[in-house]
Amino acid sequence: MLMEEFLQKATAVPGVTGNERQVSEFIAEAFRPYVDDVRIDGMNSVICHKAGAGPKVIICAHLDEIGMMVSKIEEDGCLRLKNVGGVDPRVLPGMRVRIYGKEELTGIVGAKAPHLLTPEERDENYTFDTLYVDTGMSAEKVRRLVHPGDTVCFEHRWQPLKNGFISVKTCDDRACVAIMLGACQLLQDMRCSADLWFVATCQEEIGSYGASTAGFGIDPEYAVAFDVCHAVTPGAPKDRVFSTDSLVISKGPFLHPFLVEKLEETAREQGIKLQEAIDPRYTATDADDVSIVRGGIPTVLLSLPLRYMHTNVETCDSKVLKDGARLLAHYLRAFDAAWEDQLWI
Repeated sequence: MLMEEFLQKATAVPGVTGNERQVSEFIAEAFRPYVDDVRIDGMNSVICHKAGAGPKVIICAHLDEIGMMVSKIEEDGCLRLKNVGGVDPRVLPGMRVRIYGKEELTGIVGAKAPHLLTPEERDENYTFDTLYVDTGMSAEKVRRLVHPGDTVCFEHRWQPLKNGFISVKTCDDRACVAIMLGACQLLQDMRCSADLWFVATCQEEIGSYGASTAGFGIDPEYAVAFDVCHAVTPGAPKDRVFSTDSLVISKGPFLHPFLVEKLEETAREQGIKLQEAIDPRYTATDADDVSIVRGGIPTVLLSLPLRYMHTNVETCDSKVLKDGARLLAHYLRAFDAAWEDQLWI
């Protein structure tokens, strides 16, 4: 399966944090032809093992997506929502959503019409208390099919744009899962001695719990984490955004300088551009959590610049996915047992 085809299909599968099983099963099947063993752990992280005699390396990108849960059914059958993992309610009015109850339903997010707002209400932003989902069904039928706690996802729309850009929900972080899959495919034709553990982690959007548990269970010697970062958009602070044309390597206390140096060296050898981010404290990614399991895991972090993060139109450059897969494959090839002696020099 090509990376773009994988991403188009993977982003269509529901997997809100804490309810990821369906997308976990899809991702497990996609990786199965390229690794020696695949399993889904008790938290819904997908763990793919490509055996080798060299250093044990975990590579992780999260599979869970932001979304919502039904919190209440109003007398007229409209659904009230609660946030799961960081949905900005300002982007919701007018959006189509999918409700996963006894049946999969389509709804639209509505709010009080502007003509009916008080002057004070017009000056306020939307909140989850002012929004609801309308399915068009009677309250009686809604109550038969939907219950509080049911998952609600953004509607999936795959939209190719000009110059290789793609726009779709859940690029955060399934675009980086696609990079891992692409690297697995490339490694089929490459010699690599490292013992590789590709993990599509769960529950990153509420605290990177899948990275913690998978890292503890695998007990690797090294870790490579992937996530997204913010791309340049009009009005965004220049010190917090990056060009969409290349991946970003982070430097900071959670990230091991020797691994960073080796990754930059591999990028130069392969003619792949990298941008640099400085994270003087935490990175707010799986890298933070996997790096501190057991006795500590030397870790490196790569990020994919993404426009419109945490919306249904997350946008990235598909060419960077291919560069990322090539960079990751060659970097994993370079892992050597001799690195252990150089980590603390």
